[in-house]
Amino acid sequence: MPDARYAIAAIVVTAAVTWALRALPFAALAPLRASSTVQYLSTRMPAGVMVILLVYCLRDLPLTEPRAALAPLAALTVTIALHLWRRNALLSILGGTAVHVVLSSTAAWA
Repeated sequence: MPDARYAIAAIVVTAAVTWALRALPFAALAPLRASSTVQYLSTRMPAGVMVILLVYCLRDLPLTEPRAALAPLAALTVTIALHLWRRNALLSILGGTAVHVVLSSTAAWA
């Protein structure tokens, strides 16, 4: 039965270390939540994430092959339309991603 105790102890230690490593940043950075920098970033970060995703997704856009560029441009159009309609970054990102995945997976668009 010593093997079972060793395994249980190893699992408990692993779980404790994992929990501590995940909780530590929240505990250490709690005083920063009230800072003006964090408040500023919380209002600007969604737009920054959208810009980074836009640049990343369109950086290899094949402009010389209109058929291959159709799926990313359609997804971009849906993303912009959803964002203008609902003003919800998560909905816009998910909607545009879904359109891109569906169109890229369809043989007619590839």
